Amino acid sequence: MRIALPPTIDPAALSGHDSAVELITLDGETMGTTWRVMFAAPRDSDADAVRHAIVRRLAGLVAEMSHWVPDSLLSRFNRSPTGTWTTLPPDFGQVMHHGLAIASTTRGAFDPAIGRLVDCWGFGPVAVAGPPDAAMIEAERALSGWQRLTYAPVSRHLHQPGGVSLDLSGIAKGHAVDAVADLLRTFGIMHTLVEIGGELVGRGIRPDGEPWWVDLEAPPGILLKPLRIALHGMAVATSGDYRRGAHTIDPHTGRPINSGVVSASVI
Repeated sequence: MRIALPPTIDPAALSGHDSAVELITLDGETMGTTWRVMFAAPRDSDADAVRHAIVRRLAGLVAEMSHWVPDSLLSRFNRSPTGTWTTLPPDFGQVMHHGLAIASTTRGAFDPAIGRLVDCWGFGPVAVAGPPDAAMIEAERALSGWQRLTYAPVSRHLHQPGGVSLDLSGIAKGHAVDAVADLLRTFGIMHTLVEIGGELVGRGIRPDGEPWWVDLEAPPGILLKPLRIALHGMAVATSGDYRRGAHTIDPHTGRPINSGVVSASVI
């Protein structure tokens, strides 16, 4: 067993620790997957109120940024006429700002504006008869790409240059786990583990004084020792091809990546 520990320990997590509080688990469905929250419940906390607040928070994010919901703000932007400016709400604006920054840093290896390519390969909400041919891939690539977008972060105005389709699947779940953890803080919940579709963030510690231990899943046939992570003030996200097949699109080619890497985790 390999162990990954945080570089620092938050002193506030230790000073506010109460070993007698109850460990509560809540779960549900969102974003086409599941969510699960574990938290050390303050003595006056209302678990039902916490659950309702989580459900509302996640529903709001889906209504803004889902590629799968036809009337989401993202879907409406994707259908908007050439030249349209859309004012984004704060969450959408933050995700868009960070997504474009990552696209610039990675020189387009991550691209939040390849929804058309995702769809034509059948990885979006609409089923397709088979893989696209070269002509279709090039046609969709011509209409895609983060560099076609203009975004004003202060006013949160996003310009539709014509035909660009956003897909924030590679970043929105990570934002959502942080958003839920921040929401729990407003309830006085400082010690929690939040998971949405395999992306996790841990804050504080468990009532028993242990960190929030998370075991990473090893792909079948890979001879690696298991990795256990102490998620204390940290998050982890994993993407792999061993369950759904190759479904990560290379924006530069418009085709699924075939690098031989079957799984990658970022802490």
